[in-house]
Amino acid sequence: MLEKIKQLGHTSLLARLKCLSTCRWVFILVLICLVSIIYVLKFANHYPVERDLSSQADSFGITFSTKFADELDLDWKETYDAIINELGVKYIRIPVYWDEIEATEDVYDFTKYDYIISEGAKHNIKFVISVGRRIPRWPECHSPSWLNQKSEIAAKVLMLKTIRTIVERYRDEDSVEYWQVENEPFFDNFGVCPPLDQDFLKQEFNWVRSLDSRPVIITGSGEMSLWQREIKIGDIFGVSLYRVVYNSWFGYIRYPFSKSMYKLKAKLTGLPADKIMIMELQAEPWVPQGKMIHLSTDEINKTMSLRQFQANLQYAIDLNFSRTYTWGAEWWYWQKKYGNPGYWRIAEEIFK
Repeated sequence: MLEKIKQLGHTSLLARLKCLSTCRWVFILVLICLVSIIYVLKFANHYPVERDLSSQADSFGITFSTKFADELDLDWKETYDAIINELGVKYIRIPVYWDEIEATEDVYDFTKYDYIISEGAKHNIKFVISVGRRIPRWPECHSPSWLNQKSEIAAKVLMLKTIRTIVERYRDEDSVEYWQVENEPFFDNFGVCPPLDQDFLKQEFNWVRSLDSRPVIITGSGEMSLWQREIKIGDIFGVSLYRVVYNSWFGYIRYPFSKSMYKLKAKLTGLPADKIMIMELQAEPWVPQGKMIHLSTDEINKTMSLRQFQANLQYAIDLNFSRTYTWGAEWWYWQKKYGNPGYWRIAEEIFK
């Protein structure tokens, strides 16, 4: 009996030692994983090895925002003219802001957008016109202030009315290539917007299709979405693509995603290559708080150094989706205007 007790004690001791050994290795593996993740997100460089920026002539376009030009204290018309005359951009996405064209209910002012479209047509520019409440640039939703006095049902009816007004105004323009309805509608935890109503989103798309025959684009997050919901609604799918971002918990982080991840997700959509675009390529610095024009050079370089700018462009070239619309042309012009033409010169290479 005593011998059995000794054997049990010995077995128990061995089991405890074995458990401690296993736990130690588990701890080491977890530590290695954590260190690897931190290294990848915070310190590793994710640049393509080659960055010659060689691409097809029609590979790149831009998003131009009158509001963003205003935010940078730029004259929007001067900025737009420089983009189309100096850079020679041929593909432009234009968000038509509801609160700009209808600041007063039932009183429309299309002065800005008529100029943008007419001047662009003179330069053989093709446009994506973005309509809806949620369209590019912070705070994502751009409703006129008078809409706050309306019920949500009334707001939706009025939104359809405004969308019809925009489409009917520009549908006879040959320069309009696509419509875009809403912007990243399923990424509704970002921005100051009402909750997503999927049924109404589908209604918006069908509404635009009933007004014009051009394809309608839906957009989604390149990193935070599997893209499956979006492709069921739109004719063309446009993704956002970011490389270095800021998070309030972790600070600046680099997305570790390889090009193969985006290509795999594109393959899983079942869409042909000409139905997928990059609609928002990160090409300006991320702003943790405040205004972009107040960022120091060190803060700019954390997310958009000249090298990172080139790398992001090359990354998009290597993905080889049908077209890439860059984000930040207004900021390149601001940099050029105030003594740093580096970004503008790199942009000249891809729009040549």
